[in-house]
Amino acid sequence: MTYISNEQLDNFHHLYRINLINSCSGYKSANLLGTKSSEGIENVAVFSSITHIGSNPPMLGFFLRPTTVMRNTYDNIKSTGFYTVNHIHESILEDAHHTSAKYDAHISEFDKTNLHSEYKNEFNAPFVKDAPLQLAMQYVEECEIKSNNTILVIGKIVGLYVNDDLLEADGFINLSKAKIATINGLDGYAVPELKTRFGYQRPK
Repeated sequence: MTYISNEQLDNFHHLYRINLINSCSGYKSANLLGTKSSEGIENVAVFSSITHIGSNPPMLGFFLRPTTVMRNTYDNIKSTGFYTVNHIHESILEDAHHTSAKYDAHISEFDKTNLHSEYKNEFNAPFVKDAPLQLAMQYVEECEIKSNNTILVIGKIVGLYVNDDLLEADGFINLSKAKIATINGLDGYAVPELKTRFGYQRPK
């Protein structure tokens, strides 16, 4: 087994270090965040940092790198208060990844890919059409992480759309049935398969 010390990490080429550290945490969620600017320009961008915050109230968080560079998704959320979380599935991997390209705020990634927006129940932000799981989100708060100047954005789930065949009797959403992708590192995509579920565990 290869051992890599902190000193070695500091001396690696920055791209090697970025790939190494982004992939060492394991598989991450693969989502497209849909937003719309106050001027009406749609934006969609891939994120791999969506994380569960709590179930009651239902909240999710995601992390943003420093806002010293262009952050269209963040700006749109701050100006409107709404966004969507859409799960990436196998058939849209290439287009989903292309949304990581840094387009100017007046250019919609929907226009640069084969992804299509759709609106439901008069919700202000665009969903990604045909995504098997779509979440309508409302901004709640943000937390500054001072050690590396990043931001944890927390939102509340105000609506959830899920394909009927994914939803099981106990409320479990079986993502593998829809070939939902996950991200390894920055650019590695996998489509996991559900092997088994275990019941709630109690001490023996």
